[in-house]
Parts: sequence; structure tokens; C-alpha cells
Amino acid sequence: MNFNLRDIYNHMGVFALGIAWTLMLFAVASLAVFFERLFVFFRSRARSRVFAARAGQLLLQQQHEALVKEAEGTQGSHLAMLLGGGMKTFLAKSKLPAGKLGPVELTRRELVRINERVSADVRRGMSVLATVGSVAPFVGLLGTVVGIIEAFSGIAKEGSGGLGAVSAGIAEALVVTALGLLVAIPAVLMFNFLSTRADALQLSLDAARSELMDHLEDMSPDKRPGANNGAVATGPETVARREGLDVRPA
Repeated sequence: MNFNLRDIYNHMGVFALGIAWTLMLFAVASLAVFFERLFVFFRSRARSRVFAARAGQLLLQQQHEALVKEAEGTQGSHLAMLLGGGMKTFLAKSKLPAGKLGPVELTRRELVRINERVSADVRRGMSVLATVGSVAPFVGLLGTVVGIIEAFSGIAKEGSGGLGAVSAGIAEALVVTALGLLVAIPAVLMFNFLSTRADALQLSLDAARSELMDHLEDMSPDKRPGANNGAVATGPETVARREGLDVRPA
């Protein structure tokens, strides 16, 4: 028997073929996740860069409604998803009567929830790479162990031994191990590369979230949406009535 991959593949048993095709499916899944995440990251980076320049101008001009519309029109940007959702919450809460928590605090809490959803979307599918990188070598090793068992079982049936009798079976088994390593090593490299990209993106989003909160907290109350619509009155008579005091003239 010539030891080339085609001959080895043709002489593989059913179990070894199943292991080999399983590893090939692992490889296809890893490549699909890797290129899909690359596309998402580069698209988000490009569109977020354009949105950030526009959003900075709108915040300086206090055009919050325009910022929400700009975010809704920017698809595929994690930054637009975060800032647009936070500003939309701030505008909605500012128009409601005052409660125990002000609009800024409610916006802060909503930004935390949005940030968690964005973080989950950024790392979506990366668990596939982690699973393939950790499981593929063991799947290949399983094929090797079973292949060697089959090789020695053949010797037991024939009643004769020697290197020539087991070399073909052992070669087939070791090919499966090599295939497992060839699948696992790129998966680990791709996972580390995408993790670095995801961490950098998450760091940028955290910085943008902090800057938005600084802008909202630094905004004077009279410039906030709904400040002059009568929803939140802070005059002395209003405070007295809220406390249940009698303010009628004596």
C-alpha cells in the first residue's frame, strides 16, 4: 500500500470516516463564524466612525431628536445601537412626570442593559470557535485510538504480526489525529484574533457610553427636554402641595 492521503482515505473504516467528516464539519463551521464575525466587525467599525462624527456635532448642538433619527438610520453599527437606545430612553423619560429616579439615572440603567445586549451580539458565534479548538484534538485522538484497536484486532484474527501488518492501520489512525490538530489550531488562532477585536470594540463602546452620560449629567435642567412643558414643576407652592401643606392665604 502506498502511503498517500487518497489511499489512506479509501482504506479507512466506517468509524474513521465518520470522525474525519465530523472534523471537516468543524472546520467549515469555524471558517463560517470567522468570516461572518470579520464582516460584522469591519462593517460596525466603518459605520460607527461615520456615525460618531455626526453624533458629536448633534450633541454639541443639543439636537437629541436628530441624534435618535441618525442612530435609527445607521444599520449595522454597535455604537449607533448603544447611543441611539440611550438617548431615546432619555427623551422618553424626560417627558414624563418626575419620579424617584430622574431621566439621567434611568438612562444610565438602560445603557447598561443595552450594553449587555450589544456585548452578546459582538461575541455571537465565538463559542463555536472555542468549542472546536478544545474538542477537535480529542475527536482526532478518539479516531486514532479506535484505529489502532482495529489494527491490532486484525492481527489477532490473522494470527500473525509484524510491522507490515499493523503499519497501514496505524497510519490511517494517525492521519485522523493530524486532521484534528489541523482543525483545532486555526480555530484557536481565529478565536484569539476575534477576541482581541471584540475587546477593542467593547472598550470603545464603554468610552462612548461614559461620554454620553457625562453630556447628560452636565446638561443644565432648563435645557433638558420637557423642562418647560409643565410636567415637572419646582415652585414653592408646588412643593408645598406635594408635601400636603396648606398654602391658602390666612
